[in-house]
Amino acid sequence: MVYAVVGGWLALGALVVFTWRRIATDAGWRAFVVVLTLVFSLVHQLLFATVTEDALVTFRYAQNIADGNGPVFNPGDRNEGYANFLWLVVIALPRAAFGADIRTSAVVLGVVAALGSVLLAYVLANRVVRLALPEGAEPQPAIGVAAAVLTAGASGLAVYGPSGTELPMFVLLVLAVANALVARRAVVAGVLVAAAVMTRPEGLVLAVVAGLWLALAAARGRHNWWAPAGYVLGALVFLVPWTAWRATYYHHFLPDSAVRLLGPDWHYLAGFALAHLGFLGPAVAAVVALLVVRTPDRAAEARSALWLLFTLALCFTAFVAVLDGDTGPSWRLLVPVPPLLAVASVGTYGVLAAANPSPKPRTVPRLVPVLAAVFTGFAVLVSVVSPDVLKSVRTWHTDSAQLAEVGEWLAAYLPPGSVVSAAAPGALASGAGSRLLVGSDLMRATVDVPEDGYAKTQHCADDSGAWYRVATFRRIGTPFWISVYPRADEASRLIDYLDRAPDFQYVSCPG
Repeated sequence: MVYAVVGGWLALGALVVFTWRRIATDAGWRAFVVVLTLVFSLVHQLLFATVTEDALVTFRYAQNIADGNGPVFNPGDRNEGYANFLWLVVIALPRAAFGADIRTSAVVLGVVAALGSVLLAYVLANRVVRLALPEGAEPQPAIGVAAAVLTAGASGLAVYGPSGTELPMFVLLVLAVANALVARRAVVAGVLVAAAVMTRPEGLVLAVVAGLWLALAAARGRHNWWAPAGYVLGALVFLVPWTAWRATYYHHFLPDSAVRLLGPDWHYLAGFALAHLGFLGPAVAAVVALLVVRTPDRAAEARSALWLLFTLALCFTAFVAVLDGDTGPSWRLLVPVPPLLAVASVGTYGVLAAANPSPKPRTVPRLVPVLAAVFTGFAVLVSVVSPDVLKSVRTWHTDSAQLAEVGEWLAAYLPPGSVVSAAAPGALASGAGSRLLVGSDLMRATVDVPEDGYAKTQHCADDSGAWYRVATFRRIGTPFWISVYPRADEASRLIDYLDRAPDFQYVSCPG
């Protein structure tokens, strides 16, 4: 699959570079290249194809919704251990209505949302550039192709497209809100912002930045004051009843997993910056160009739209770095940033070229497709080589599969209804099903299970506290071991239950 992704980039990059003039002038050819870009994005996503721990947690909630138990992880326990309400509802609906498999529905919808983000990057870049064109001038739709190609190369979008999480839908909503604002559809933008807030906590950043942008535009006379008012009303129509329901159902306003004040993680930000130089480099150059190059008054709205995109990228980064710890590979919660930078960077060139046209009519210079191909190649290289991307995703996949197998073992041999505490409850619960109550409440737990999967050596360190003791089991037929922590007062009985499994053999620790 690595060769398919690299080959896809080489083929797409060469096609865009050598047919750029035709892309700029022929609508049919342009549509063909956009379709090929979507195919490249799909192949890029298939390189990873891993369902994450966060997604498995959501699947458990969605299954309970479909079964009539409500949005709970364990029936009867109203704990809001998710922060993606809208995505939860979206993936539960096919199960409730048609009996569709939740995992399959989530993966398919995530891939479709990622492809939609690539397509919307094309539409948004072209829409921003059109704002700067002189009256009667020919549009420059090739700019949108460059933005779509760059977005398709973003490693985070590819990693999380088939992950089963809400992130692809959130990226799609972010770009859709920006597109609605640029198109002067303030009420639509408000409705989409409400959807984004109900999808990710970072949607609050989008809501505030978009609202301030609209208010500033109204103050400068580019909009009337009905625009920000309509935006607020469009958002509140959905956010007010959702908040009221949450307050009555869970008895609090913020999800338990929504925000954690951790302080800036400079190592995390440095890693993200290094891996995304293909997006940050053009973004810095575009910001400098916007500050330095003068444009006619007719381009003011287009410039304002570009500043909106850059501001959103900056604010998302600040929010995640300071308020929301991110432990997933490929900088999980910064997935919306590269697509925003791709659209804003390419759009900046298009706006400046449209606002200051050359005396001689010509198509967009070849430097644009060459740079788009090169920077997309750098993004693909990050996907393949960076230890924080492909290698981490494969490790993640292995650990998740192992924990699911451990969950099957515990469910088969522990008494039904036993409470199991797990740092990775989604993966464990995916194997355990409904026979066990899985959570993070150590005080109620019968058995505690560590976050990682199997170990290659026996691990006898008893680090679970005085209430528990360590019990190590060898996975028969493999070199692997698993350590679990049964309650000390029930340890002998629980170990005896678990030792009955033919695939797991209890081995007491030395001494």
